[in-house]
Amino acid sequence: MAHITDVRISNASVFSNIAALRDALAARYAQYRVYRTTLAELQSLSTRDLADLGMHPSAIVSIARKAAYGTN
Repeated sequence: MAHITDVRISNASVFSNIAALRDALAARYAQYRVYRTTLAELQSLSTRDLADLGMHPSAIVSIARKAAYGTN
């Protein structure tokens, strides 16, 4: 029969892992908000306004993604 002889619980690491997860989720949500805000602002512009900025309407999603996440 097997039994446990030593149980160690490190509360600090559990709380630090939870804090790290919370911080990671907050950062991801902040990036998502930048993406949604940028996308909404660009979609509200007319085709002429986009052309004045040197953008094509088909590039709006790519531009918003790059603004928020730094990638295409």
